[in-house]
Amino acid sequence: MTVSARKRDCRRNVWAVAAAVVLFVLAVVIGRVLNRTVYGSEGILRLGWPPLYAWWLPHVGPGTPAALAVAALVVVYGPPTARRVSWRVLVPSVWGAAMAWTWSLALVDGWGRGIAERLTTSLEYLQSVDDVHDVPAFLRDFTHHILVGSPHIWPAHVAGQPPGALLTFVGLDRIGLSGGAWAAAWCITVGSSFAAAVVVAVRALCGEQLARQAAPFLVLAPAAVWISVSADGYFAGVASWAVALLALAATRTTRVPRLASVGAGLLLGLAWYLSYGLTVLVVLGATVLLLARSARPLPYVTLGVLPWVVAFTAAGFWWPDGYTTLVERYYQGAAKVRPYGYFIWANLAAQVLTVGLATVAGLCNAARPLRSAVRGMRRRSPAGRGALSVLVAGALCMMLLADLSGMSKAETERIWLTFAVWLLPACALLPRRAHVGWLAAQATLALLVNHLLLTGW
Repeated sequence: MTVSARKRDCRRNVWAVAAAVVLFVLAVVIGRVLNRTVYGSEGILRLGWPPLYAWWLPHVGPGTPAALAVAALVVVYGPPTARRVSWRVLVPSVWGAAMAWTWSLALVDGWGRGIAERLTTSLEYLQSVDDVHDVPAFLRDFTHHILVGSPHIWPAHVAGQPPGALLTFVGLDRIGLSGGAWAAAWCITVGSSFAAAVVVAVRALCGEQLARQAAPFLVLAPAAVWISVSADGYFAGVASWAVALLALAATRTTRVPRLASVGAGLLLGLAWYLSYGLTVLVVLGATVLLLARSARPLPYVTLGVLPWVVAFTAAGFWWPDGYTTLVERYYQGAAKVRPYGYFIWANLAAQVLTVGLATVAGLCNAARPLRSAVRGMRRRSPAGRGALSVLVAGALCMMLLADLSGMSKAETERIWLTFAVWLLPACALLPRRAHVGWLAAQATLALLVNHLLLTGW
């Protein structure tokens, strides 16, 4: 690439980042104005610091030194280490480093507020763990307690998801891992594993070099602020491994592609019974199959999904009934007053903090390879930068579908974690010599958010 071309790309990245910052600032300013419209005892947006579910509260905590240390180590040593270590070492190292980053950010809010009490509030899953005594009876009766006015109505998060989410925490409780601390540890451990899953998928679909370049950015993802601790982080981890196994099976970069396909189906089926919104994962799955030019995994994926459908349906929970009842419940609550016209774009503005400015610049750099990949797709499968651009475009389509649905009015910094983590590999498209600077920008943004705001999840 010539010097002039590099300068043009740099200017384009700066403009993209500036536009993202302006979009977020507008969402904050307009959100504060709109929130002055009082509905009951709250603002119409039902948010403490729009467009985020958060409150302005500058603070430090026991996780602050650890977070600064992890950030510094990954910024300085992450890129060269990711280039040099063996692949077998890199994947678990990415998971371990992402987990350290997530734990340290959570502990900025302290052990109680940041970890042990997060999933025990009145809206959360642990409130209902003791209500589940007979699982088949629970599943048969689950939908009857979703709507406002129903007897023994479920808390908001339990009602807002299929019963698989609550059953996860019931299972932890039954094996002796009860309480908020164990639930948080589960969500952080599974949630932070997304980084390893995405690295595996990028390698299979786009090549090892791009996977290695993406690895440090996946470790220092600002999304870790909300993965620590929210059940949606757990959902993102499960879904990411489903996609990773599908990528391995479709590209046949594993010795057991059929087993990987069944594993992808098992995790995909689980994801659909954890969150209704994860049905749009079919878009990313289709993108993976398109990149691999293979539909061979589909029968085995279906074989993996079926046990979940059969088990839940036979026990008395019919997924479509749960979803349609949820839609009614959703518009009985805050969604009834939250204006669609604001959130249709403010939801996207909130993602600026979730994916970070480096990802914005990376998505800008994906435009040209994406055009080339689409033009040449009839003749050959995209590879390298083109394949990565198609992959992140698939993730962006998932996010836009969720946005247009109207079922994500606010709180998307948490709800869309499953989609957002697949935008992060776009950072691998940034010039390698600039990676240290962009990594520092990602870490700084996450640290500022976590230290200036008290996030609700």
